[in-house]
Amino acid sequence: MTHHIVIVGGGAGGIELATRLGRRLGKRQRARITLVDANRTHIWKPLLHEVAAGSLNSSEDELNYVAQAKWNHFDFQLGRMSGLDRACKVIQLEALFDESGAELIPSREISYDTLVIAVGSTTNDFGTPGAAKHCICLDTRQQAERFHQLLLNQYFRAHARPDTSTQINVAIVGAGATGVELAAELHHAARLLAAYGLDDIRPENLRLTLIEAGPRVLPALPERIGVPVHSTLERLGVQVITGSAVKEVTAAGLHTSDGRFIPATLKVWAAGIRAPQFLADLDGLESNRIQQLAVLPTLQTTRDADIFAFGDCAACPMGDGKLVPPRAQAAHQQAALLARSLQRRLEGKPLLEYTYRDYGSLISLSAFSAVGNLMGNLTGSVMLEGRLARWFYVSLYRLHQMALYGKLRTLMLMLGNRLGRSTEPRLKLH
Repeated sequence: MTHHIVIVGGGAGGIELATRLGRRLGKRQRARITLVDANRTHIWKPLLHEVAAGSLNSSEDELNYVAQAKWNHFDFQLGRMSGLDRACKVIQLEALFDESGAELIPSREISYDTLVIAVGSTTNDFGTPGAAKHCICLDTRQQAERFHQLLLNQYFRAHARPDTSTQINVAIVGAGATGVELAAELHHAARLLAAYGLDDIRPENLRLTLIEAGPRVLPALPERIGVPVHSTLERLGVQVITGSAVKEVTAAGLHTSDGRFIPATLKVWAAGIRAPQFLADLDGLESNRIQQLAVLPTLQTTRDADIFAFGDCAACPMGDGKLVPPRAQAAHQQAALLARSLQRRLEGKPLLEYTYRDYGSLISLSAFSAVGNLMGNLTGSVMLEGRLARWFYVSLYRLHQMALYGKLRTLMLMLGNRLGRSTEPRLKLH
């Protein structure tokens, strides 16, 4: 029997791993590769704030799993993992239903020889009252598109009643990378919407408030990055509130721990992460308080050598006692290492151990600026701002595309994007 490698989760890391293994092992029929995901298409998660603002048309930048599987010699199965039987070496997939509620695909099982779990993370609202009901998260394309539609509805409603003055209050909880980038992108979207004639809501009437419980914006990054970002946001008119935790969310707005009330028509929760709930007690696998699976430096789970986990859903140790941060560059590095390790495993060779390499951090402030630092053995840590930082930021997405499509097709996609700018609006208006 051909060795069967099942990868659950088609996010940035999962789809890169499936593609690499398909080219290395599936093409030569040295192993059978199956990718499982609950969605039909993939979009790079760091771009979801652009989808929410309308700067990115998700229909044009999505990757179709079925087509990618065909081109790269692996199989794709539509489904959502719900359980695991380690003794029988099978995963359970829950039934899927269509838009009308009719069963589309019944619950089923898929057997594996090697299982890789790469289901990413979701936003953690820490049980804040009202957050789940009244806030939108940006974990999925559907959530980002829902926010965009709600935003456009506000503009079209005002456009249909030009005699009434309208103000939109948007509150973003969490001043990490997602919250900061969303705030800047929404400010840019307000300018573009006015330029396209939806000027009944002037750019200054889209009131953006960014709330952070910690003492500064971008708390996970060096302060030398957070300070200029904070200044730029305030220069754009974004109200930045730090050192203030949200204690309750209502339909009208947010109540903070220091007694403030922040009115908000639209509310986004972008603070904290946790792994999907079903990992918390997955047939005895070890997990931490935010449901991440505990793994060894080889990325094998601590209680089953045949099951690997990586990316945001894995608690991977670093040498200093901390865990690998939940960042796209970590998932990219781990996918590349696992592609080599799983090939070595089939050859009876020892597995490689993962060491996190921090190549720096880049934050995009839409068309206005970008800021960050690059780290390397030769350059040390180099601060970047402005157009050069923006170029490096965009290049991160191009590296992801090259891992999936190869250099030639990525170049063609870049050319197509450039040509499309002259024939399409700069903002998605539907």
